[in-house]
Amino acid sequence: MTDLVARTAIDRRLADLVRPVIEDLGYELVRLRLMAGKSQTLQIMAEKPDGGIEVDDLAEINTALGATLDVEDPIDGEYTLEVSSPGIDRPLTRFKDFDTWEGWSAKLETSELIDGRKRFKGIVRGTEDGEVLIEIEEDGALVTIGLTFDLLADAKLVLTDDLIAEMLKQRKDAGIIDETKYDEIETDEEASEED
Repeated sequence: MTDLVARTAIDRRLADLVRPVIEDLGYELVRLRLMAGKSQTLQIMAEKPDGGIEVDDLAEINTALGATLDVEDPIDGEYTLEVSSPGIDRPLTRFKDFDTWEGWSAKLETSELIDGRKRFKGIVRGTEDGEVLIEIEEDGALVTIGLTFDLLADAKLVLTDDLIAEMLKQRKDAGIIDETKYDEIETDEEASEED
């Protein structure tokens, strides 16, 4: 079974080089892309094994990768190294991501037509027998279908208010967000009561 961490041959070669560095620091590689254009950008997404990552963690990864890439020099020409978190509407690049994010809305795209389509939007329902399960609406009914992980070309969570609220709650529960440092939020209803 492959993953969606690195798609192209150069991305896979770079992933083989940077993954051990990231893992030795205690993090996981989520995605790697070498983006071309006027200038090249090496985009690397990483996170802690239990999810999440902080700015200081990203700086640590950036420093370690910068040193390794300077020595190995695997990219022709100049490039910018960009190390980031997967974000809230994160890509789902590893088989385990579909179990971790079960119950959340996602968009999946396959590399081949499946029943006449390549794009599927629905609720992630985990994994089973090498397949990713997604609940979609079909002919007015909800059905759960299995997509072979190896046929996935792209997958990511859909940004929703519920997902944002859950991420904020997790950060608050982990003690990352200290509400005492922020002003209280006034709702529209509270504002209209004052008028």
